[in-house]
Amino acid sequence: MPARRGQSGQAAVELVAVLPVLVAVLAGVWQAALTGHAEWSAAAAARAAARAHAVGSDARAAARAHLPARFERGLRVVEGRGAKVTVSVRVPSILGLRPGRASATASFAPQR
Repeated sequence: MPARRGQSGQAAVELVAVLPVLVAVLAGVWQAALTGHAEWSAAAAARAAARAHAVGSDARAAARAHLPARFERGLRVVEGRGAKVTVSVRVPSILGLRPGRASATASFAPQR
């Protein structure tokens, strides 16, 4: 069907209007996936750190060994009372935003 007079560029204009919204939605979905990965990694590192702390080993080294390299720079390990260990990592950023930190706490009964 031939384009009606005056509407030949309408599809291009609509595409240009929708593209920034599509890019923003995709960036938001990717940031949510990175945040979930950071939460999951922090939980795994907290469990490893709690096990190491329970047997008297270095909890920070155990947490670092269970993290992907991208999280090692922002790693924080806090050994609480008893067998409680909290691990916190910096969430990677999309588009220069500062999404914050992901943290997890785990405990393991002392094995001494």
